[in-house]
Amino acid sequence: MSASAGAALITGASRGIGRAVAVDLARAGRDLVLVGRDRSALEETAAAVAEARPQAQTQIVVGDVADPATAEHAVAAALERFGRIDCAVANAGQTLDQLILRTKPPDVEHVLSVNLKSAFYLCTAVARPMVKQRGGSIVLISSIVGLTGNAGQAGYAAAKAGLIGLAKSVAKELGSRNVRVNAVAPGLIETAMTESLSPAVRARFLDAIPLGRTGTPEDVSGVVAFLCSDAARYITGQTLVVDGGSVM
Repeated sequence: MSASAGAALITGASRGIGRAVAVDLARAGRDLVLVGRDRSALEETAAAVAEARPQAQTQIVVGDVADPATAEHAVAAALERFGRIDCAVANAGQTLDQLILRTKPPDVEHVLSVNLKSAFYLCTAVARPMVKQRGGSIVLISSIVGLTGNAGQAGYAAAKAGLIGLAKSVAKELGSRNVRVNAVAPGLIETAMTESLSPAVRARFLDAIPLGRTGTPEDVSGVVAFLCSDAARYITGQTLVVDGGSVM
């Protein structure tokens, strides 16, 4: 077992928010299990982790989070390598930008599987060892569209809203075993997912942000690292909004 501050498992760790979370948790003394579909991108994340904290240990798990077996395999790998899991972050996500009248059932199924079902599978797999060790933190990456809705993103918004309900429910189930479950709802963050926004759409979003700028992955990862730390030991079932003030 590692002599670190504990092990963290992160889905969607290939880039963006997931990579920033991995780096911040490594700096906090965590060893890491990095989960995603792209091995080369996960290796880039592992390299960023090594640069931030050379003594951090990393385990890469390649798989599709929409498959329940991926969560089970990742948790098993974490337990075999590190002996325990102290923090699990469900970050995997994919947008669905489509008007509801044009949305087909396979589109809805896919966006729910990637954004919502995958988090449910992770909670299910990680709950057992955390309950057994009587402690742990689970963080689900939602979105402000799960709070406000957004025209043209009904499926995505429904999935992200579902994460908030999932966090509250699992927090109530596992709280007696000192397992905390929270959600983080980012606003407009500079990631590959938002690069395709047109200048007009970006300007409209910026007009609604009191802080006057888009967020960075590090703006989100710092909040996740806080929720995984002992500083947040009395926080559970909550949704922390990280959006520069656009939702008040």
